[in-house]
Parts: sequence; C-alpha cells; structure tokens
Amino acid sequence: MRELLVINPNTSSSVSELLQRHVQAEAGLHVRVRTVTARFGAPYIADEASFAVASHATLDAWAAALGAGAPDAVLIGCFGDPGLLALRESSPAPVTGLAEAAFIEAARHGRFAIVTGGARWGPMLQRLAQALGHAPALAGIHTVVPTGAQLAAEPEVARALLTQACRDAVRQLGAQAVVLGGAGLAGMAVDIQPGLGVPLIDSVLAGARWALRANVAAPLRATAGFDVPWEKVSPELASLGQQA
Repeated sequence: MRELLVINPNTSSSVSELLQRHVQAEAGLHVRVRTVTARFGAPYIADEASFAVASHATLDAWAAALGAGAPDAVLIGCFGDPGLLALRESSPAPVTGLAEAAFIEAARHGRFAIVTGGARWGPMLQRLAQALGHAPALAGIHTVVPTGAQLAAEPEVARALLTQACRDAVRQLGAQAVVLGGAGLAGMAVDIQPGLGVPLIDSVLAGARWALRANVAAPLRATAGFDVPWEKVSPELASLGQQA
C-alpha cells in the first residue's frame, strides 16, 4: 500500500485532523494517509514571520516522520507551501503543497483566480505563483479579511463570505477557474460551487489528487538528506545533515 505523508506546518491539531479526513477520503483505501503536525511554530500561518518559521517546521516534521518509514509522496498541508523547494531538494519522494497542486489543476481550465483568507497572503501568494511559474495564468488574488483559522472556526459565516468572494473573482477578474485556498477551508468548495459558472478547486483535494499521480515521478535523490551539516536543530534534522 502506498503512503502519503501530509505535513501540517502549523501547530493546530484541528487542522491536522481536517487534512487527514479530507485527504484520506479523496485518496481512497489503496493509499495510507499519515498526517503529522509541526512540533513548533504558530497555530496558523498568517504573515511572513510565521511563514518563515513554518518552513523550518516543515523540514523538521518531515525529518521526524522518516523514523516511521519513508513515504511514497509528501504533501505540505498549507496553502502557501512553506518549505516546498527545500523539501523537494532533500526528499527522495515527490513533494508538493496545497497551493502548487491547486495552481496546476486550475491552470488546466485557463486563467484562474485565488480566493483565500488573510489579507497578508496576497503578496505572499503572488510571489509563490511567480516562483513556481504560474504567474502568467493567475488572473488575480481575492483575499477576505478573516484568516483561514477564523473562517474554519465559523463555517456558516465563512461559506457566505467566500461564496461572494468567488463570484466577485469570476466577475471582476474574468477567471476561468477559482482556487479556494486553505487547509481550514477543506470541504467548503462543494457548497460554493453551484451557480459559480466556472470550476472551483478545493486546494486540499487538489493536493490529494496530485499525490495519487505522484508515484509516476522519478525520485530526485537516492536517499533523504541535506548537503550541509546542521547545528542546534532537532536530532532528526541533524542526523540527515550528517548523512549528506
């Protein structure tokens, strides 16, 4: 049985439970989903500082998870993909994040918009789309004021707010698809999709679908590790540095 490792880069166990439930349901019984939670950092990622710490926490969680066996693919369970390029460079298994997987899926429909929570995510996601080569297909980013964590805490209010935001993204930005981005928003797209007129991509489900195809990709490295030794980090990270 294939195994997908899902890394929650924040410290919220409720987000990890949400990821586990939705990714496993999408992946089906032939894939074992194992979700791990960051051992340090912020309960939710909402700015540059928490994003920077989450990148370290992602690498640390991955290194610790290897003690239970190497996965067949890795999904970073945050819409923003902290640590994506560093982990991809270091992992023998294919790696993606919620944002990258959703960008890939949405771009198949043409120019796409992003709807997510937290105003500070706008420039951060713009930068990520540029780095991953998706900027030409990005019609725009529509952020609502509440963070992803706040939206997840009040799902009924969130659905109404996000439904209007998605409709605005289609009407104002001319998007041919919309990405509903955020681990905390998993499962909401199904209620928002009716009447939208264009495909609505749930970033968590897009990540799961990517993982189902990931085993066809060739591993980037024969073994897990880093090219430099580490000092004053977790024992798991330090051991991988020594192996490089």
